[in-house]
Amino acid sequence: MKKLFLLIALLFTALSFAQEIGSVKGLITDKEFNNEPLPYASVVIKGTSKGVSSNEEGIYEFKDLDVGSYILVFSFVGYETQEIKVEVVANKVTVVNVPLGVSAASLSEVVITTTTRKESEAALLLDQKKATEIKQSIGAVELSRKGVGDAAGAVSKISGVSKQEGSSNVYVRGLGDRYLNTTLNGLSLPSNDVNKKNVDLNLFSTDIIENVSISKAYSSRFYGDFSAGNVDISSKDYKGDWFFDFYTGSSVNTNAADQNFLKSEGTSYFGFYNRFDNDPFAVVLSHGFDSVDLNTPININFGGSFGKSFDFENGSRLSFYGTGSFENSFEYRRGSNINFTNVEDRAFEDAEEFEYSTKTTGMLAVNYKLDNNNSFKFNSLFINDSSDRVGNFGIDGGGRNRNAIQNTDEGFFQSNVQFDQNLIYVNQLLGKHNYEKFEIDWGIGYNVVNAHQPDRRRISLENYQLALDNDPNTNPTLFSNVVFDNQRYFQNIEDEELNGRINFEYDYAENIKINAGYNGRTKQRDFDNIRFGYDIVNPNTPVTDVNDFDSLFSLENLNTSSNPNGLFNIRVINNLPGQSNTNRPGLPENTYNGQLDVHAGYVNAEITADDNKWLFVPGLRVESFDQNISFDVINLGNEGQSSRSFSDVVYLPSLSVKYNINEDQNVRFAISETISLPEFKEVAPFVYESVSQRIGGNPDVLGFSRILNIDLKYDWFLSKNEIISIGGFYKRINDPINQVVAFDATGTQRFFRTGDNAEVIGLELELRKNIIMQDEDNAKLSGGFNVTLTNTKQDLFETVDGTIFDVSFSSDEEELQGASPVIINADLSYSPKIGTYEPNANLVFSYFSDRIDALGSGQLGNVIEKGIPTLDFILKSEITEKLEFNFSAKNLLNPTIQYEREGTGVLVTSPNGKDVTDYRRGLNIGFQLKYKF
Repeated sequence: MKKLFLLIALLFTALSFAQEIGSVKGLITDKEFNNEPLPYASVVIKGTSKGVSSNEEGIYEFKDLDVGSYILVFSFVGYETQEIKVEVVANKVTVVNVPLGVSAASLSEVVITTTTRKESEAALLLDQKKATEIKQSIGAVELSRKGVGDAAGAVSKISGVSKQEGSSNVYVRGLGDRYLNTTLNGLSLPSNDVNKKNVDLNLFSTDIIENVSISKAYSSRFYGDFSAGNVDISSKDYKGDWFFDFYTGSSVNTNAADQNFLKSEGTSYFGFYNRFDNDPFAVVLSHGFDSVDLNTPININFGGSFGKSFDFENGSRLSFYGTGSFENSFEYRRGSNINFTNVEDRAFEDAEEFEYSTKTTGMLAVNYKLDNNNSFKFNSLFINDSSDRVGNFGIDGGGRNRNAIQNTDEGFFQSNVQFDQNLIYVNQLLGKHNYEKFEIDWGIGYNVVNAHQPDRRRISLENYQLALDNDPNTNPTLFSNVVFDNQRYFQNIEDEELNGRINFEYDYAENIKINAGYNGRTKQRDFDNIRFGYDIVNPNTPVTDVNDFDSLFSLENLNTSSNPNGLFNIRVINNLPGQSNTNRPGLPENTYNGQLDVHAGYVNAEITADDNKWLFVPGLRVESFDQNISFDVINLGNEGQSSRSFSDVVYLPSLSVKYNINEDQNVRFAISETISLPEFKEVAPFVYESVSQRIGGNPDVLGFSRILNIDLKYDWFLSKNEIISIGGFYKRINDPINQVVAFDATGTQRFFRTGDNAEVIGLELELRKNIIMQDEDNAKLSGGFNVTLTNTKQDLFETVDGTIFDVSFSSDEEELQGASPVIINADLSYSPKIGTYEPNANLVFSYFSDRIDALGSGQLGNVIEKGIPTLDFILKSEITEKLEFNFSAKNLLNPTIQYEREGTGVLVTSPNGKDVTDYRRGLNIGFQLKYKF
């Protein structure tokens, strides 16, 4: 009986003791990054050795604490330490959430803790894990490690994304430029190219990029013109003590290294052209045709960054970050240029192209933190991008032209010299305001783009083979079937855009968060071009020196009343009122003006359930858009002077569901309806003529396409920088637009709504894994791999009877333009420790399979862009704490770039690529030195 009584007493005591235990749990956030979770912070019970660290989500927890009072010490390197008194209550979880801010007395360590968190792979993987929508990101740390120099290269390392060789066109899940949106800090960006919707991503160097993310599933906060995804570039900023770094480097392209490199006359080494203020006719009279020699074709790059924070007694902080850089590149391409449709129009089986490119960037970011709840940021970005190309087509004397006068089978030659310059100005003012349950996030942007193609020069010759026979008595002659076979061309684009956004976030309840907001944009584009043609007075005028066109097209040879025996007249199509069109300036030949206004309001809710296992995000966007274009183009007669407009209001619902299987695994589902609007270049019927290609718009495509988007994805976050992910997606596009090659001798490419529906179904797989560990936190050998398999199908109308243009198709279905059935990205990283020396070596691989570049019409086959693999090697090495040495060898496989006319085996050029095909880019071998002050 005593034993039984003792046993009962012990059980009662144990039960009573168990009831005197509680726990403490909470979230540690980072004040410097909008109160986002702060992983790996330390929490210690004062006066004891007991402590924990916050996990990747910023959550910490003490279990089985005795009832009573404790002082918890919260700390993180470079941040202010906080001590908080906590009361532990029996059988309850005491929640203590703590925001940490940067210490005013902290030194350079702040740079590490505050600026690299949003750039590191671990931080961005955590962001992907926590995000309410399906998205993937790549940060500055990974970009640097993989030797990626710009945003276009950055996104091409993300699963389901590929970059078109020879251009900056990016494809996401098989959908190209017209199905993408690009933003900087959440504000829309303009295009720098008449032929594109999005700004060239390769203009954004990694010096200004904190990270690049692609949201593949729609959220109501995005513009309704959303199909493949939204690419958002987050610009760098800085918080910490003074820093300055400088780097310089050099590289060489193996194709260009032994060439006597050529560039157009009148352009600077740094990619500027200083004759914009002059009338084009004055430029024609004062400057000749010939290209000029450039110095040794060795690429250089240099740049620097600086930053500084100023802390004030009232707790506010003013921070500056600035960066500037310059880089150039020399490329030499040798291949072919052939225009083959239902007949062969022109064929240059031996062609060469010299291209000298420059990129100058400068950015200033100013952050002002008024207090812990209010902050402002101003960004100003300038980019100058230039491309200087000198092309010679038919250099073997075997060029063919079916319209040739003397010989259609050989000897046709063209020289094309052109310079393209894009000046981009982006200005943004951003703000965040946090209250107890309420947060406001807003931004205003003003962007200007000046895109110029000044003084493109084109010469056409016949019997060029006679220039190669070393016989001074036999010479090629000027080809002059029409006035503009020898010409000077000037083109200007000016874009202005004002855009803004504001989001109101309200914590309605512990498990319900409501977002409501507005975003809108108004965009204006003005385009004009003018040509001056050389009307050769005497047919078959000989050319005695094919390297000296300046002496031929000189003012002494201009045919005027005082010189009636001159060689040529200069003609313009649109003469000035009251003046002749001969040997006089003129008016623009083609113009168009486009206006786009978009205004939208949206609302969504973030609803968590079942102890945060479920997250539901229903949303609705109401968007009004008004698009109009007026044009005056010469190639359509009376139809060429007109205007078109379209406006509507659309309601776009969306639903995103996330289920947390456990702390490391989740499943996501998303369904939404979006639209796709045509671009100005798809609508304006102006035709741009390259050496052998013609491409123009079609006013009939004005309107919009409705798109159904469905996504399902599973993520398993193995560790802070490891992941296994598999996902499937489906899209149905009503009234899709495709680029189509006309079934005629010109092969002009235009845009048509080619059928009722297109469907895209695909599978994405991603693996990022540590293979050999150096220590508990760092991998010696790690790798990443992602593959996307896509199947596309669209129905085709038998005929499209437009108001201006018609087209027909011989088949009733086809794959979608731009879609690769297979996309692969992979990388392998080796980071050993040799004493204090820690080099990092990387192999980076990409591949996309064959895809349709443009649909063929009638009996004409499609133009196929042949798939290519690329392989780069990058070595990064810190010699000392301040000195870094980097080496790279890019394009190691050096694949052949080809576009092929389906069903014929004939290689052709594409207006989406370069002016040659069937070429190799060559290897780029380079190094870089970087010093940190």
